[in-house]
Amino acid sequence: MARNRKKEIILENVTITDVAAEGKALARVNDLVVFVPYVVPGDVVDLLVKRKKHRYAEAEAVKFHQYSAERAVSFCQHYGVCGGCKWQVLPYEAQLRYKQQQVWDNLTRIGKIELPEIRPIIGSEKTQFYRNKLEFTFSNKRWLTAEEVKQEVVYDQMNALGFHIPNAFDKVLDIEKCWLQDDISNRIRNEVRQYALQHDYPFFNLRTQEGMLRTLIIRTSSTGELMVILVSKIERDEEMALFRQLLQHVADTFPEITSLLYIINNKCNDTVTDLEVYTFSGRDHIFEEMEGLRFKIGPKSFYQTNSEQAYNLYKVARDFAGLTGNELVYDLYTGTGTIANFVSRQARQVIGIEYVPEAIEDAKVNSELNGIHNTLFYAGDMKDILTREFIDRHGCPDVIITDPPRAGMHQDVVDVILAAEPKRIVYVSCNPATQARDLQLLDVKYRVAAIQPVDMFPHTHHVENVVLLERKA
Repeated sequence: MARNRKKEIILENVTITDVAAEGKALARVNDLVVFVPYVVPGDVVDLLVKRKKHRYAEAEAVKFHQYSAERAVSFCQHYGVCGGCKWQVLPYEAQLRYKQQQVWDNLTRIGKIELPEIRPIIGSEKTQFYRNKLEFTFSNKRWLTAEEVKQEVVYDQMNALGFHIPNAFDKVLDIEKCWLQDDISNRIRNEVRQYALQHDYPFFNLRTQEGMLRTLIIRTSSTGELMVILVSKIERDEEMALFRQLLQHVADTFPEITSLLYIINNKCNDTVTDLEVYTFSGRDHIFEEMEGLRFKIGPKSFYQTNSEQAYNLYKVARDFAGLTGNELVYDLYTGTGTIANFVSRQARQVIGIEYVPEAIEDAKVNSELNGIHNTLFYAGDMKDILTREFIDRHGCPDVIITDPPRAGMHQDVVDVILAAEPKRIVYVSCNPATQARDLQLLDVKYRVAAIQPVDMFPHTHHVENVVLLERKA
């Protein structure tokens, strides 16, 4: 039933029935679909409606009458506030089950094409400390938790170093311990914050664009190497002197850092892809290893953030490609050439295309490092590089491997792929919804032969999916 409380809508004794998008769960109250965060199927709750449309509503649980039998205990002190790892309260086996269903639902409801049976999802051996990269934000607008607000305390300082609060772009939750990256990440972040507070470094204000410290990026690797990048707004020589003192303190405190870098960002946005990166100490890169191959990772390089699962993902892609050593392979959205180099030993030639020029330079270096001589790499917008003229010049591919961003492939790219008519297409996706849309476009000439989900991000709703398409007879 529903009741009003000071114009608030309370839905009482509602049973959560399923999971939904963006890590939320859902319930149905009469004809109304209600989306709720931080609950799991089987919970019986009272819901406070925060936003209501004609057929759906968004709400939050304000009282639990019964907890689901399928519920885990959250392990992070920041759970429910920072907005990440929303599925902590689901046992990992249940997470995998729901992710598998998510892939199937997207491919069937959006793709509307004939599909084979989906293969069982490949789970991640690590469900904590599995990420190799995290980015933290400095802000002088610390987010106060509900408990802190109730205490009605006037705080001496409101600086924070942590994660953005969802839907509050200038508010940052101060993070004490994050369970996503090796604990060295926590120690570095906490030390940087403590030093900055002790020495009165100004934390950035996103609204006024004032302050010095902006961003801290930490990258780890399977080889045990460690990259730290500090991003600051520096306009005067004395600010640069202070900034260098902070960098020196980090270098002295953490000698295990193999790459300590910094970026000066005086713009009104946080993007750094167009800015120069300076080396304070160590190298300007770190290395990843996979099946005997070494991959150079620079500060702007894209690399799958779960290194161990990336290996499983790439093995699936290589297996689906069905290479015999005679094939010309196009690797679209190649990044630092990880997949291209990974499959090169089983192909005649691999051509990789990527938007980011720095990533392409890393891809070339990665080929050189590993003695690989049958790769070519090109930088530029995919729809501008991958044209029929490009294919005429380099040859029709036997296999295309494509790993596009969340938005999927541009229509022009799909058209060129259809015109090229490779025997097989291996489509790696971090968004099964846009993947399903593209599969529908490719259905005119290709059939889906295999589907393999891979969980790269435990405790989140995100899932990678690999689809093998074969040219129709």
